[in-house]
Amino acid sequence: MIRLQTMKRSSKGIVLAEEELQAYKDRLRKGLLKYTRKAFRMLPEMPAPRILDVGCGSGVPTIELAKLSGGEITAIDIDQTALDRLAGKVKKEGLVDRVKVENCSILNMDFPDASFDIILSEGSIWVVGFEKGIREWRRFLKTGGFLIVHDELGALAEKQKAISKCGYELINHFVLSEHIWWRQYFLPLNKKLGELRAKTDCGGNIAAEMENDQREIDECKQNPERNRSVYLIMRKT
Repeated sequence: MIRLQTMKRSSKGIVLAEEELQAYKDRLRKGLLKYTRKAFRMLPEMPAPRILDVGCGSGVPTIELAKLSGGEITAIDIDQTALDRLAGKVKKEGLVDRVKVENCSILNMDFPDASFDIILSEGSIWVVGFEKGIREWRRFLKTGGFLIVHDELGALAEKQKAISKCGYELINHFVLSEHIWWRQYFLPLNKKLGELRAKTDCGGNIAAEMENDQREIDECKQNPERNRSVYLIMRKT
């Protein structure tokens, strides 16, 4: 009986730690929304645009876009846990009629042609590759529609060439330095991981997630230049 009670307390502690970690990462991500807003405000005003959010995760930018645009958003990802978190936010914010949450792989998108005015990819295009992604996603955009991609800064010249080759006009772009990611995301996240390890015997899914987070933090510390990123704002020609 004592062992069972101990196991229950341990399990409850892990669940609470998972919730705490996810909520904390969402708060950190909200601190970076000013860059999402900056990119969105480089677009012309559009009444109630239709937007596709590719690789939405727990949807921090999704909710912000819904508020900024006044439009309808389809948010896709394959992480059902993250999608469930987003669905909860959508309900809480009263956006159920404007935000659709869908479990869909970035590798298997099958929307009708010219479905969207705007496509947003915040750190997800690497899954398919930059050039392949913008080429394949082009058909989902209406003529004159816009694609916003937030990606690592590497090979920027090649990416700019791919933009024109794939039928887009580069409207604008701006760079986020490695210092932004380190100070505003990775450094505080590293502190939070230490706090969670100190108070919780973490196991299961949260252990794997914390290992992945720590790996990213260590890579950022060892190769800070790899964490420079760029927002590319392009228009379908």
